[in-house]
Formats: sequence, C-alpha cells, structure tokens
Amino acid sequence: MSYSNHRVLKRRAVEVKTGLTRSALYALIAQGLFPRPIRLGLRSVGWIESEVDEWIAARMDARTAA
Repeated sequence: MSYSNHRVLKRRAVEVKTGLTRSALYALIAQGLFPRPIRLGLRSVGWIESEVDEWIAARMDARTAA
C-alpha cells in the first residue's frame, strides 16, 4: 500500500471541511460513525483526508438514496 499521496488534516481543518463541531466529531468517532484519527505525536492527532472525503461522500449518497 502506498502512503505517499495521503494528506493529514488537523482537527480544525476536519471541522471546517465537515461542518462538525469538536464535540460532534468525537461523539461520531466514539459511535464508530466517523474515521478515527491517527497519532502524530504525544498530544497531536490527524485524520487522513481521503477517509474524511469518503465519509462526506457516504453522507451525500445516503441523502440521495433517501
């Protein structure tokens, strides 16, 4: 698996991209409904942008199917 073209987003960028608040983001993660972040350091995490994009696309597909 090639990891060279994966961009990592910090929490604030994920909030802006999804429109979710911090608490909503972590609530969805706890429920298994949003991609889990990856550890970047002792006190830093980030999300793989392609996984966030897939989550957004799934929400759009669900809206269209309804």
